[in-house]
Amino acid sequence: MAWTWRFEKADGTEAVPAVEPEEFTTQGDAESWIGEEWKALLEGGVDQVHLCEDGQEIYGPMSLHAAEED
Repeated sequence: MAWTWRFEKADGTEAVPAVEPEEFTTQGDAESWIGEEWKALLEGGVDQVHLCEDGQEIYGPMSLHAAEED
């Protein structure tokens, strides 16, 4: 299984992440990575993300701006 993130601007169009995206072997690894990299992604123009497993969306969109407010 491969867990990946899809990166979008606020309007739902694809965004190119400023941080090199990875493929992860577990959902937990993918979520840990986004927890570490969300600020760099946001600063690079990504507004929201979707988590996918083998190309199937698991959840999203998840706003990166919500994390900024915490």
